[in-house]
Amino acid sequence: MLIATTPAPGHVVGVFAVARELVRRGHEVRWYTGEVFRARVERTGARFEPMRAGLDFGGRSREEAFPEHAGLTGLTSFTTGIRDIFYRTAPGQSHDLLAVLDRFPADCLLADDMCYGACFAAERTGTPLAWVNNSVYILGSRDTPPLGWGLLPNASPLGRVRDALLRRLTDRIVMRGLRREADRARALVGLDRLRTAALENIARPPDLYLMGTVPSFEFPRADLLPGTHFVGGLLGPPPDDPFDPPGWWEELRGGDRPVVLITQGTTANDVGRLLVPAVRALADLDALVVVTTGSTLDVDRLRPLPGNVRLERFVPYHHLLPHVAVMVTNGGYNGVNAALAQGVPLVVAPGSEENPDVAARVAWTGAGAVLGRRAVSEARLRAAVTAVLHDGRYRRRARALAREHRGRDAPRRAAELIESLAGAPGQIPIGGVTR
Repeated sequence: MLIATTPAPGHVVGVFAVARELVRRGHEVRWYTGEVFRARVERTGARFEPMRAGLDFGGRSREEAFPEHAGLTGLTSFTTGIRDIFYRTAPGQSHDLLAVLDRFPADCLLADDMCYGACFAAERTGTPLAWVNNSVYILGSRDTPPLGWGLLPNASPLGRVRDALLRRLTDRIVMRGLRREADRARALVGLDRLRTAALENIARPPDLYLMGTVPSFEFPRADLLPGTHFVGGLLGPPPDDPFDPPGWWEELRGGDRPVVLITQGTTANDVGRLLVPAVRALADLDALVVVTTGSTLDVDRLRPLPGNVRLERFVPYHHLLPHVAVMVTNGGYNGVNAALAQGVPLVVAPGSEENPDVAARVAWTGAGAVLGRRAVSEARLRAAVTAVLHDGRYRRRARALAREHRGRDAPRRAAELIESLAGAPGQIPIGGVTR
């Protein structure tokens, strides 16, 4: 098996448990990704394959890797990110992967669903291709609005007209530049143009699409890609290192105050957008407020910290989430699913990229409150946290999703489906959703 992942945490974390399970089942596994992930890749038992022609930006923030992206917001941030991070890096990745496949003719290529160099290499060699999602289902559907709008599905005649118009607008105008970039990237590796919708003309769909979540967290569709399977949460293994709890950890145990976690994941670095207003909004709430920054931020803007706030760069979710009553987040896919797998309801103030689409799914499931995409106000954020803390409907819906997660052995099911694909391409179950 050959694994290929974009060198960013959100694209790698869901594959660790799958790689470990494949190795445990006796497969030789090689993994192509960024150097910063080498040690963790090797701990799964896979052999690390470095990026050479492919751009290795692992371990750097978006602005560090792409300085010209600093200050971008909204649609410009979204399209520029896709162009530079995923499309323009794909030819180099493809070059590397074709070299690996030449000396290691893998039975299957497993990639995150935006590692387009892997898609090119699979198309060039005929190697069966499986995707592991790193966010919401990215292929279009007649039953849902297009990505990027953060809208809920609407099956009424008017809703279907709305979605059809938005799909046309997105394809013909909003994503026109990305359509050209996709055609250019394919031409660079000798592949023909795909006459499909923008965001889908970059690569042919995979043989197998593994969704690392549960069916209830995705919008229903009658036209799912055959070979799509919801295997359950692929949330990464527990940390290998012994847990060294922060000094305030005992406050979580048996305390009378609920715990509110504020996080904006591992990549967002605008401390002023969510963290500052959230800390101020919850300063006098009768709760213990834990803030995790995820990366090096200008945390001085949060000081002086209110008496109920505890600030850390990172606390493993495996240890922290069982104590949390509400998570406040910008809508990162992995963090949202980690919370829901533990039955933790959410308050989502969506940022850019796909975060509004993740937030729409939180609203649709009823497992949290969603704020608009405009600037986060302290009053609205405090009201949302208070509502989720005291309205039991949010927690009941989150716990229902947690039960759904617990009913699935995601790494085992993913490995079984990959084995089926590798052994008999085209013979995997095509029922859509694995229930």
